[in-house]
Amino acid sequence: MAMFNSIKTSEANKTIVTELTRKFELGTENLIARIALAYSLQSGRKLNLTQAKDSRGKEYSSQVLFGSYAAFYLAMVCCHYQIDSYNKDLAKYVKMHLDDGLEMINADITDNPNLTGFDYLLDKIGNGLKEICEEGS
Repeated sequence: MAMFNSIKTSEANKTIVTELTRKFELGTENLIARIALAYSLQSGRKLNLTQAKDSRGKEYSSQVLFGSYAAFYLAMVCCHYQIDSYNKDLAKYVKMHLDDGLEMINADITDNPNLTGFDYLLDKIGNGLKEICEEGS
């Protein structure tokens, strides 16, 4: 499996990571980053590599970003783009979905500033379960 040493968010998302981490009170900044990556992938959108944002923001080592779940996160990206784990663009896709997910969550919070991290996650999990149940019917 292709591995990379680190991923950096865009400069604009550096502040968003900090703000979301503080607002949601879920722990360290890598947790909101993991949620953001998964949330962006769940949206189903395919992002264009030519539209990648700058890399002047928050830096995450692969170990910090993924913990012991690197294989799972990278497999989700590979499945989404139907690429193998040695694809040279894998890190770019991860970075783009990380930035995209942070922006999506930030927009959700901006629209509903009283939402807590726990409520937000329960809502998103509930919506995901509903989609799974509807697909299975």
